[in-house]
Amino acid sequence: MALTDKIKSIVEEFINEDLFLVDVLLKGKKVGQKLIVLIDGDNGVSIDRCVAVSRFLSTQLDELNLMDGSYQLEVSSPGLDHPIKLKRQFIKNQGRTIKIQTEKEEVTGKLVEVNDLLILEVEEEKSVSKIEIPFNQIIKANVLVSFK
Repeated sequence: MALTDKIKSIVEEFINEDLFLVDVLLKGKKVGQKLIVLIDGDNGVSIDRCVAVSRFLSTQLDELNLMDGSYQLEVSSPGLDHPIKLKRQFIKNQGRTIKIQTEKEEVTGKLVEVNDLLILEVEEEKSVSKIEIPFNQIIKANVLVSFK
């Protein structure tokens, strides 16, 4: 089992149903690696919850001797610079403007519905149309910041 998979399993055992694991990223070389754990919740995630996950994971990593040498551990919620990956994240971001890259095109619109497909309202020359995008066609999706 890969190291990131082991870490995912440790984190998933610790967090409650109101939180979910988005991603585990391991950056850098063997010594001085940076381990980034991204967690989220349907109603966001507090700093206190990130700290609790960080402390638990740090203890587990040390006890199980999973990391070689020194490492930096960062537990946080994914920021706007991190792509949306999970259906649960799309549901959380309904009503927001997102940009989706598929194999065929790039679409920007308001996320209005999430079921087996994503449904976006897209403005095209003074009219609004709805576009359906299957999850398996999504290469990358990001929430866009609106200053309106």
